[in-house]
Amino acid sequence: STQSTGNTMNSSTSPSELHDTVENLKDVKQKISSLSKELNLKTEPRLVAVSKTKGIELIKACYDAGHRHFGENYVQELVTKSKTLPEDIHWHFIGHLQSNKCKQVAGISSLWIVETVDSKKLADTLNKACSSVGRSAPLNIFIQVKTSSEESMLKHLG
Repeated sequence: STQSTGNTMNSSTSPSELHDTVENLKDVKQKISSLSKELNLKTEPRLVAVSKTKGIELIKACYDAGHRHFGENYVQELVTKSKTLPEDIHWHFIGHLQSNKCKQVAGISSLWIVETVDSKKLADTLNKACSSVGRSAPLNIFIQVKTSSEESMLKHLG
């Protein structure tokens, strides 16, 4: 079993955990496919496997089983994993991105999307970072829109 130590590169995964994870992934993908057909969806929903705190070996096993979309919420883990794992993985940065980490994230060529862009300032900083690192492909983003008068949890945490 792996634990979040900040460095998942040396994490060891048991053969049974590798097998169980791949089988669970296949099961979830099959359920998504079946429901999509049952509901006559034109496009199947995309499954993003959140790989935070998981070691390279486990992610590679899921990749070898055909999965390509993985999510990370720690910049350093995303940087390290994207350099180590196959280039055709579509990485999703999930969670809050700090402005001072934009250039580091924008430099990841296999980064497919930044989820949760929650301010114009962050969008502008990310756009400038993409230009400064010479990113050739446009970067997908999800924009977080405030729909209520509730204060952000981040304000209470900081």
